[in-house]
Amino acid sequence: MDTLRERRRSVPVRGATLAVFEFGRQPGPGVPTLLLVHGYPDDHRVFLRSIEELATTHHLVAYDTRNAGASAVVGSPGDFTLGTLVDDVFAVLADVGAAGVHLVGHDWGSIQGWAAVQDPRAAGLIGRYTSVSGPDLRHFSHWIRSRSRNPRAWRQLAGQLLRSWYIGAFLLPVLPEAAWRLVLTRRYEKLAKRDVGNDPVRGLALYRSNILAARNWPAAAHVTIPVQVVVPARDPFLSPDLVEGLDAWVDRLTVVRVDSGHWWPATRPAEFVQLLRNSGAAD
Repeated sequence: MDTLRERRRSVPVRGATLAVFEFGRQPGPGVPTLLLVHGYPDDHRVFLRSIEELATTHHLVAYDTRNAGASAVVGSPGDFTLGTLVDDVFAVLADVGAAGVHLVGHDWGSIQGWAAVQDPRAAGLIGRYTSVSGPDLRHFSHWIRSRSRNPRAWRQLAGQLLRSWYIGAFLLPVLPEAAWRLVLTRRYEKLAKRDVGNDPVRGLALYRSNILAARNWPAAAHVTIPVQVVVPARDPFLSPDLVEGLDAWVDRLTVVRVDSGHWWPATRPAEFVQLLRNSGAAD
């Protein structure tokens, strides 16, 4: 970790303490800042291979979200609603003191990123956004409803519903916890080549706190900053068709399709790094 020049800090937020990690160069003129937000059931380490490549040229910030890693929730059961998760994003940005940041999210980190860039607090703080394998939940809910009303789109709808079967399973009581503790955690750790501890169980709160609430959210707000959406062709959880309709409310949208699976940033870090370098050079 010394080669990455890790600087760790704790950021107190409402109902939690976030473990925040900085790498690479100090922020300053000509040094781009990336804020990397991981998904489920990972922590910030999912980005480490990419961080190592970027550390010589970038100021990098990653943190364990309140459901994962070295971050800790204060009190029980804890608040994992999307609004609170977005507050955490801005708390990290404020503590780091960076502006014009390139926000990068994967999986649930991407879901939080979509909500963050639509927040009025993003103005001046977030300069561009890269989303990998994580939809805006309001867009996702609208996409599902619109296709359920259109028989011509039922094939698309069926494809996504088949991919989303696990969400319904995660909303059940007790059984998901048992499955992770007895079988799934060991299998995932073998696949990911890192320990995840109790994070899969802790992270179930993300689904239980937010999925059913998505139907009541307002329409997505307009986004004017550059946004690139990475669509892995072999993602078993998200249909490539979910990008349809994004251009109605994202002004400067780029869709990048990659021949990979859901964990593309971890399995193809060189490609991920190249994408981030190229997007930074586009400014």
